[in-house]
Amino acid sequence: MKGFTGLNGSEKENRREDHFFDIAAGSVLIALVAGMALLSLAYMPYDYNAMDNEQRFLSPGQSHLLGTDNFGRDVFSRIMAGARYTLMTALLTVTGSAILGTVTGLASGYSGGLPDEAVMRLMDIISSFPGILFALAMAALLGGGEGTLIVSLLILFIPGFTRISRSGALEYKNRDFVLLVRLQGASHGRIILRHILPNLVPNILSAVVLGLSNAIMAEASMSYLGLGIQPPVPSWGRMLSESQNFLFNAPWCALAPGLFIMLTVIAFHTLGEGLKRRYSAGRL
Repeated sequence: MKGFTGLNGSEKENRREDHFFDIAAGSVLIALVAGMALLSLAYMPYDYNAMDNEQRFLSPGQSHLLGTDNFGRDVFSRIMAGARYTLMTALLTVTGSAILGTVTGLASGYSGGLPDEAVMRLMDIISSFPGILFALAMAALLGGGEGTLIVSLLILFIPGFTRISRSGALEYKNRDFVLLVRLQGASHGRIILRHILPNLVPNILSAVVLGLSNAIMAEASMSYLGLGIQPPVPSWGRMLSESQNFLFNAPWCALAPGLFIMLTVIAFHTLGEGLKRRYSAGRL
């Protein structure tokens, strides 16, 4: 029986096309949502908090693209403003957890021994907490709001980045090129920053993009339960929660935020998976 000889040309081309499609499709969707969020800083069709009892439950049309809610507020304007706060929350959460988790994982994996064991047991403890229970505990300690949500999600996301960077540090710290610069007298910090970390950037980047997908879903879930962004600031999750009582009378109030949550999560997930497969295939 002949051994495996690798992918043939057509299979490689198909995989390359899959990576390109995932990255392109995800990037386009993300650009649309991010563009809408940035546009909301300068222009919105209506004030997202302006109430008008005479305009309650208007169906989507020319004057109100996605209709109005139970207070007569323009749904599309609230979607635009909600995109701004949702993306900002996700970016702050994932950026903070990526930095803290990468630093912790690199230091832990490079040092090894008892410090490494202690760090990983702490990560296991954090990972064992259900997200909702942890958010409830943080809300009880710090009060509700966007700040508490960001801190809660940031802590919950740290173990994932810690494990990725620790695995890379364990893989590369005994490689020949690292041993060579160590014999040349390079400091531990220089070895980690100049010779180990650059090799981990692709994996960390794909994890960041996938983390944004998870953060957006987590923010929507927490806000839906009242643990996240608080009124009068609009949030896609809170918009879903507020519209559930009149789902059959004015379905557009729930469908609009639900659709944007779904599209944004899919966009980041598709881009992250595309980057992950591309890097794992060695096509940087």
